[in-house]
Amino acid sequence: MASPTVVSLFFVYICLFASLCFADDPFVKYEFVVSYITASPLGVPQQVIAINGHFPGPPINVTTNNNVVVNVRNKLDEELLMTWAGIQQRRSSWQDGVLGTNCPIPPKWNWTYQFQVKDQVGSFFYFPSINFQRASGGFGGFIINNRDIIPIPFATPDGDITILIGDWYTRNHTALRRALNGGKDLGMPDGVLINGKGPYRYNTTLVPDGIDYETIEVHPGKTYRIRVHNVGVSTSLNFRIQNHNLLLAETEGSYTVQQNYTSLDIHVGQSSSFLVTMDQNASTDYYIVASARFMNESLWQRVTGVAILRYSNSKGKASGPLPDAPNDQYDKTFSMNQARSIRWNVTASGARPNPQGSFRYGSINVTEVYVLKNMPPVTIDGKRRTTLSGISFINPTTPIRLADQFKVKGVYKLDFPTMPIERTPEDGNIYYKCYHMDGYAFFVVGMDYGEWTENSRGTYNKWDGIARSTTQVFPGAWTAILISLDNVGVWNLRTENLDSWYLRSRNKYGWIPSISKSYML
Repeated sequence: MASPTVVSLFFVYICLFASLCFADDPFVKYEFVVSYITASPLGVPQQVIAINGHFPGPPINVTTNNNVVVNVRNKLDEELLMTWAGIQQRRSSWQDGVLGTNCPIPPKWNWTYQFQVKDQVGSFFYFPSINFQRASGGFGGFIINNRDIIPIPFATPDGDITILIGDWYTRNHTALRRALNGGKDLGMPDGVLINGKGPYRYNTTLVPDGIDYETIEVHPGKTYRIRVHNVGVSTSLNFRIQNHNLLLAETEGSYTVQQNYTSLDIHVGQSSSFLVTMDQNASTDYYIVASARFMNESLWQRVTGVAILRYSNSKGKASGPLPDAPNDQYDKTFSMNQARSIRWNVTASGARPNPQGSFRYGSINVTEVYVLKNMPPVTIDGKRRTTLSGISFINPTTPIRLADQFKVKGVYKLDFPTMPIERTPEDGNIYYKCYHMDGYAFFVVGMDYGEWTENSRGTYNKWDGIARSTTQVFPGAWTAILISLDNVGVWNLRTENLDSWYLRSRNKYGWIPSISKSYML
């Protein structure tokens, strides 16, 4: 047997600088009809993408090792693909629902996805992956519960609540596409939605009257598992619940060391679940807030989502100012230190009975290193494009997975550079980028400001770095992740920020079935 090899990837931010299923495991079936409906989440009627007439879409709720069957019928006027963020598609990459592994579903057609949630637990979400459609909806939660024989590392919660947060534009995805195609930035979002609804009118100047807002009903003294997903376009959000502690328990399928936060930054594409005990008096309702991070607060005040937490014995409406966001205007390390504080619970069982920490990722030799650089958009053949290490991805006519399966020559190359192609940096907007990798949970082993060097390896967390599928990269900083390649397929490595993704900041990796490798990025 070949010895495991590892890839180490470093994300460096430059400023101006037919699947395999097992008959013994149950099948869970869903029917998704994807169509347009008219909704007014921010008080302005607009076209949104609904699943079975609902915006957001219904949750998928399954158990480890279930075989999931989702028949998707496309009633849009353009092609569609659904992807299942964080679902690893063990040996079934052709069910991943992204360009390169699947052909899009034409209008008026249907496609049945079938895959097994093998050896996974946790909180994930699904969404349409092409044509900028996520900016108009089509998303929903995806829960994988533990099997009964595998204990969870906390008392069974009294309830389970999914909260989808994200920045939102009153222009639909086709209008946003036109802006990007015309070389323009999208500009400041029009608001933040919580479960597809606009903000509670906490401020009569900032929030117009008549907007429908989300209300979450709870019972005093009970503890709820609250799963929060940032399904937005490009804005990092700070999540908090007035007067309540957030006990972080899990991120994207990994149980964490449990610690309390008054608020947590959740970046685009990331998912976290908290245990929240309803231990306050019920003199009033409480605010649930998702506000934009790392932006000019005076300009971005209206880009704030506000919902209501209502105790069953509540005596009045929420009022007064919102709970404060982190006051870190002059402390750029606050959010990074918070991210570093999220640790893997090495003694907890995940999807299997053995402890998560029994996979000693820090002891695997790193055999290949990729340094990836994100740059401001550039002009390629007269069009505005984003790049990863100086390369802008073009999706081939023949899906890469088919070309790999049938050994079709000339469709793709296996020569992605281990070091970035050096180009002259250009001025550009400074954003916090999030990067996602399909097919895997990678280990976030380090992040810091400045340039990554070989000496940076001395700072790595080689014991309890969190395993997840989406990580943030701060401006002027680097993030290092470790990936042990044991899942055969062609997988999407991309920025999760929709505008950059749409402008081609992504890459595809294919691996030979007989080789197991570990990489550092």
